Amino acid sequence: MICKSVPSLEEAVADVFDGATVMIGGFGEAGSPVELIHALIDQGAADLTVVNNNTGSGEVGLAALIKTGRVSKMICSYPRTQNSTVFPKLYRSGRTTLELVPQGTLAERIRAGGAGIPAFYTATSVGTILEEGKERRTFGGHDYVLESGLTADFALIKCREADRHGNLCYNKTARNFSPVMATAATTTIVQTGKLVPLGDLDPETVVTPGIFVDRVVIVANPAHESRLVAQGASYP
Repeated sequence: MICKSVPSLEEAVADVFDGATVMIGGFGEAGSPVELIHALIDQGAADLTVVNNNTGSGEVGLAALIKTGRVSKMICSYPRTQNSTVFPKLYRSGRTTLELVPQGTLAERIRAGGAGIPAFYTATSVGTILEEGKERRTFGGHDYVLESGLTADFALIKCREADRHGNLCYNKTARNFSPVMATAATTTIVQTGKLVPLGDLDPETVVTPGIFVDRVVIVANPAHESRLVAQGASYP
């Protein structure tokens, strides 16, 4: 019997290892798996490369993970946003590095990685500093830059509801990068607001099929990052 449900957040992230590449879903607050990130902080894995749209807010969630000093590299599109203070300080001090990727290119690099496509050409970044060190070719009279596909050892994502096979439904735009991250990671770990019986999910609303999911843990009342930041909360 297939059952991908695990009893605790601690068990869900127990095998994340030092030096791992971890994709973390979320578009700012929307879809951010705050509880999984906090469990990863408690777990203690270090020297991580983290892939996310941004670098978190305040001192909770992703920003809290970065604050621990255990993220050696960020791959993201927005390293500094409103309430983002932790990463800029660590970056300026040289304690962490940054690979800056335009947002659409980031999404496509993850999608390509999940689809087994090693690289692709895009016009984005042509003639900018983000082109440095990359191959340029001309097609149809236009220049394009070669970008590599992105894969990861783990993906931490959040969904609205799931079943024990790992089929996932998201809450509107909270899906953002999560579906492509699920395809691009060796191990996909999901926190869900609700675990429903098999057959309760409308197949037409399932965005991520269970074949791309390895573990599901229930977080019935997930934290809202913006509320935590407004309260001045920090983790741990």
